[in-house]
Amino acid sequence: MADRITANLPSRDFAATSAFYAALGFTETFRNDGWMILRRGPLELEFFPHPELRPGDSWFSACVRVADVDGLHAAWRAAGLPETADALPRLTGFFTPPGAPRMFALVDADGSLLRCMGAE
Repeated sequence: MADRITANLPSRDFAATSAFYAALGFTETFRNDGWMILRRGPLELEFFPHPELRPGDSWFSACVRVADVDGLHAAWRAAGLPETADALPRLTGFFTPPGAPRMFALVDADGSLLRCMGAE
C-alpha cells in the first residue's frame, strides 16, 4: 500500500455529513458514535463528533491532491453547491494564490475547508 494521510475533520451530525459528502461521490466505510470514515476512490475523510461547532468560526481544513483536479471540480460542481462567498456549504471556482498551485475550494456545511489541487 502507498503511503497516505487522511484528514480528520469535525462533524456536528454524522448523518448530515455523510449525506452531504454522498452527493460528492463519497461512501461511508465506517461509523460508530465517535468516528466516521468516508471514501471516494483513494480520497478518504475521517470525522469526529463536534456537535457544538459553529460553522462560521471553523478553522479546520485539509488539502486534497488529485491527478485530475478539473475532473474533480466538474464532478463536485454537478452537485449544485452554491458558489457565493458567504454560503455554507459552497464550492469555489479555480484560483491561484501567490506562490501556490492552481486550486479550487470546497467548504462543507460544518465550515471545514478542502483546498483541492493537482497532485505533483
